[in-house]
Amino acid sequence: MPRKLIWPNHGDLAIKKTPTVMREEYLDFMTFRRNDRPLFTEIFGPIVGLKEEWLEQGATPAELDFSAFRYRCPALGSIPVNTGQTGGLCKPCVLEETEEYVLSRDSLGRKMRLCKGVATIPLPESGHPVKNMDDWLRIRHMFEFAEARLAGDWEAAAKAHLAAGRATVAGIPGGFDLPRQLMGEENLCLAYYEQPELIHDMLTTVGDTAVRVLDTVSRTVTVDILSVHEDMAGKSGPLAGPKQVQEFIHPYYRRVWDLLAGRGARVFDQDSDGDMNAVIPAFVDAGINCMHPMEPAANMDIVKIRQRYGTRLAFYGGIDKHVLRRSNAEIAAELEYKIPPIVATGGCMLGLDHRITNGTPLANYRFYIGKAWEILEREAGA
Repeated sequence: MPRKLIWPNHGDLAIKKTPTVMREEYLDFMTFRRNDRPLFTEIFGPIVGLKEEWLEQGATPAELDFSAFRYRCPALGSIPVNTGQTGGLCKPCVLEETEEYVLSRDSLGRKMRLCKGVATIPLPESGHPVKNMDDWLRIRHMFEFAEARLAGDWEAAAKAHLAAGRATVAGIPGGFDLPRQLMGEENLCLAYYEQPELIHDMLTTVGDTAVRVLDTVSRTVTVDILSVHEDMAGKSGPLAGPKQVQEFIHPYYRRVWDLLAGRGARVFDQDSDGDMNAVIPAFVDAGINCMHPMEPAANMDIVKIRQRYGTRLAFYGGIDKHVLRRSNAEIAAELEYKIPPIVATGGCMLGLDHRITNGTPLANYRFYIGKAWEILEREAGA
């Protein structure tokens, strides 16, 4: 009989960390200007179901919310402006719910399926709103600039972050991810060849919006970190190749990054799972200087990538989450391979490469944290 979930929702998986690395140290560390002490964190926390496993294994409340574990991570503050979608095509609603799944319709009119007990984020099944240019033109207003994108007291929030020593973060829609959300992966990949003008118009539109929003913001406060979510790869590689990145995504990224970098931004961080090796050079050329979560199971070996790209690319993550289900000796071997060269070079906040998988024993996680700090302090001379 399946274990009853006590923490079934995405928000239930949030973890508590106490940031101790302030703005200037973090920015200097991630841009290879300073390497005083290493950084170590948990990026995402547990996957759904793991907290129930750990509770049965005797986890304390502090271990279940992760406040019991020692990390050394940065203080970050998001600037609350909108560079993505505004409004929607319909009101979100639940279409069907069973013990196994929830079927819903989202604001774009897509049918979304959430599989209970194994996920907390629904994935699109059908109903993507854009198939051609006419479809896009009908919804383009949702991605165009409007003053409402700067509504709210973003300036006070940003200044409060800076005054408190937090690095400021602004986000933009993904150059792959946004068209994928509107079209679906297969249709997007075909459109690169069959409807290139459609993809160019999408990214020109969101680029115009991002530039106008962030131009206003960066005239008043410094944006330290530009963040973009792509999730465009699996174990077999990325869904768009270097030519597509260069033709479609590069101009979009460069418009935004060049604006912000010219006003003091330091880190352009891209979030993508999977094997991104084939497109790293194209994205570095587009301005990316930091990537995460660097999944070893998808051939993202941070030791080899550091050897290849040196100080052109920082990252965070990179420690194999799957090894935590194995023996202590295998955990230690993974850490001994990854930590020493990364501590020596800096520019990497070490951590597991994504959410902690089900079946990870609590005792193994405790060992992992202790062994990581043992090696970190040994290598850093602390």
